[in-house]
Formats: sequence, C-alpha cells, structure tokens
Amino acid sequence: MSERIAPVPRRLDDFDAGPALMTRRWSVFSDRVMGGMSIANGAMTTVNGRHALHLTGNVSLEQNGGFIQAACSLGDPPGIGLNAQGFRGVALSVCGTPGSYFVHLRTADTRVPRQYYRAPLPVSGEWTHVVCDWGAFTPVSISTPLDVSRIMRIGIVAAKTAFRADVALSELWLATSD
Repeated sequence: MSERIAPVPRRLDDFDAGPALMTRRWSVFSDRVMGGMSIANGAMTTVNGRHALHLTGNVSLEQNGGFIQAACSLGDPPGIGLNAQGFRGVALSVCGTPGSYFVHLRTADTRVPRQYYRAPLPVSGEWTHVVCDWGAFTPVSISTPLDVSRIMRIGIVAAKTAFRADVALSELWLATSD
C-alpha cells in the first residue's frame, strides 16, 4: 500500500539573497516592444524591510499599449521549464499601490507573445501573502487548458488600464494544498 506524499513548497526565487543574485533571472519590459507607450522600471532593492523585485512605471493605453512586466524564466537551468504537477498554484508576497495587476504564466504550449495564462493579483500597501491556484489562471489568445507540467516563465504584470504602477515581490514559490 503506497501513501501519497504531498509536495514540499518549492521556492522559485531566492529574494533573501539580495540584489546581486536576483538580477540574473528577471527582465523588465513594456508594450514598447510592440509600439506602445508604457514605461517600465525594475529594480532589485529593499521595500518595506524586505529584499524585493520592485516594478514601477506608467501603464499607457496609447497606440494599443497597456502593460509593463517583470518576467523570469523557470527551470534549472532557467528556460527549460518547471514541472509543477502536484502543487496547488503559485504563492507570492506582494505590496504596493493597488491597481490592475496580474500573474502571467507561459508554458510549452504558448508559442507567440500574445499567448499566456493570467490570474488577478491583488496588491495593497502592506506585504500580503497571495496564492493563485491553477484554476484561477485563464487562457489568453490560446484555447489549450493550462498544463503545469512545463511552465516556462512567470511574470508580474501591470496592465489593462492606464495608471501609475508600483508593485514589489519579495517571495515566490509553488504552493502546496496545505
């Protein structure tokens, strides 16, 4: 008789290591790559006493724009993908100015930039622990259901409305069912 063993939470990034380690994996970009007018800034810094990725900028809807993003390739080495089967979803610790924020996932099934899976990301002025269950992710420009066996990239995104974005991420891991 075998017993199912629940997965141990898996840290996806080590923000406690400080800015020197974090800068290798995260990239920051905006809709300007497609002709938009949004401006993105990203820094590895200390926010409210925690080492964090700090994404700021102006989200503009001009010229069919509307997003800024910080993204990280997953896997070891980065870019080969991550098998997240057996986990509940992704967990994050975030703080910032409330706004229109999302977590984006790209998988082996997402072939073009406009394809991804999106879940809302609530943000408040205090550090808050948020769990985005796999079921919270909706497909965008793709009809294939989310397959968590090969997640290639995760992104923190400010999008869909014009506003001044300010969000910090201090913890990121795969969440268990506990």
